[in-house]
Amino acid sequence: MLRKIVCVSTDNVIIPAIVRFELYYGAYKSSRSAETLNKLNDFLETFEHADMDSRVGEIAGKLRADLERKGQPVGPYDLLIGATAISLGCILITHNKREFSRIDNLVVEDWEE
Repeated sequence: MLRKIVCVSTDNVIIPAIVRFELYYGAYKSSRSAETLNKLNDFLETFEHADMDSRVGEIAGKLRADLERKGQPVGPYDLLIGATAISLGCILITHNKREFSRIDNLVVEDWEE
């Protein structure tokens, strides 16, 4: 993953709000939270951020209904992350392709393969 991310301009990497939430949650749970928070803040300053807006809510609502109809639900955080990527027309980079591949119209890449 590292060899791929260094080839991408930081202007082309967007961290959705829900991903920031998950990263901060992990940092605050850490036994060395102060150190972890400092590193996380330095990391996050490098990249663009994407906040959730009404468009993400609309996309996520439709996706959830469609996936439940198919009997293929996706976790709520992953659903919001996917909806954010769709709303921005972005490629989602994740190692969790199994979960995200169920979301229609979402382009997914695994940089750890």
